Amino acid sequence: MSTKYKALDIDQAYFITITTVGWVDVFTRLSQKMVIIDSLKYCQTQKGLSIFAYCLMSNHLHLFCRADSRYTVSEIMRDFKKFTSKKIIETIHSEPESRKEWMLQYFQKSCEHLTREQKFKVWQDGYHAEEVFSNKWIKEKINYIHQNPVKQKIVAEAEHYYFSSARNYAELDNALDVFVVFMG
Repeated sequence: MSTKYKALDIDQAYFITITTVGWVDVFTRLSQKMVIIDSLKYCQTQKGLSIFAYCLMSNHLHLFCRADSRYTVSEIMRDFKKFTSKKIIETIHSEPESRKEWMLQYFQKSCEHLTREQKFKVWQDGYHAEEVFSNKWIKEKINYIHQNPVKQKIVAEAEHYYFSSARNYAELDNALDVFVVFMG
């Protein structure tokens, strides 16, 4: 397996993107968004994940983060994706969702090619991770993360999007605590 875009080093910061299979817009309901936020909080408190910036879009998640303890970012992402997949499927089953049948069928069909036994597949295999290598790069990636909902015309200003650390950087109430990086 290629390690080109994998986060393998502890204490190294990474820009990570994880995406739903088929870019399915899963995170359109508050309950689905909270599955991700609550799971990130768990990773922060129980697995040593330090988050510097994030943005949860309808079908993908951007993180600028690092692992600070005995787990690598790669191990944390593996566990995060496994847990959130199950919770997302549970939420689709238990809460009102107009696309329920279609989504469940799509996630089920996404498993057909797998050799291991799996009933539903929510996330694309792996994740895209890039190592942090300069202060300029950090600023560019944080800006890229925060501008996602602006580019998609969801909000006019990055800090108006609740599921983004742009709110933390603007010192507004927010969904998830992050370590704010000085951008001066």
